[in-house]
Amino acid sequence: MLSHEQIWTAIDRLAERHGFSASGLARRAGLDATSFNRSKRVGPDGRKRWPSTESIAKVLAATGASLDDFLHLVDSGQAPARTMVPLVGLTQAGSGRLFTEEGIPTGGPGWDEIEFPDLGDDHAFALEVQGDSMLPLYRDGDVLIVAPNAGIRKGDRIVARLTNGEVLAKELRRRTARTIELASLNPDHEDRMVPLADVAWMARVMWVRQ
Repeated sequence: MLSHEQIWTAIDRLAERHGFSASGLARRAGLDATSFNRSKRVGPDGRKRWPSTESIAKVLAATGASLDDFLHLVDSGQAPARTMVPLVGLTQAGSGRLFTEEGIPTGGPGWDEIEFPDLGDDHAFALEVQGDSMLPLYRDGDVLIVAPNAGIRKGDRIVARLTNGEVLAKELRRRTARTIELASLNPDHEDRMVPLADVAWMARVMWVRQ
């Protein structure tokens, strides 16, 4: 059974992972800045106040986290271990020298590193957003944490590298035996239908750090 403290602690941890305060996370999700303040978690009469399912859904949408990700934060009894994650700019990720054919970062020249909570994927890496192609969800300078070994489902946000070197960061709308349909995060950019034969690799976006 989920406790009041577990739910609020998970929201605090989600905010911390994305570089926000509780109020900053609320604003990012389009909520009132005081929605997650500690003073709002208990009423004047001492009764516990719970975050609404709508507010949790908005927070997950704003951060790109899944419900499974959120429940993992609920279940974890302590702050997650941290590790060093390879980092490269999104536009530089098109270079074939930086990845194996399976989309695993090669490390070495061209890569930097940042510290981030351990996702349990030894091949996880970070991509720094460059440009406006992923507005309004991701902004220039945001860092996407990508896990090549994570399962990918319809509705997941993914990074795909094509065989011609082009790198796409979009939402997986549909996948067939021959093609993938990718929805753009920015309405000013077109959706894409890509033959699977043209996809070098795909990896799921797990977290974003603003």
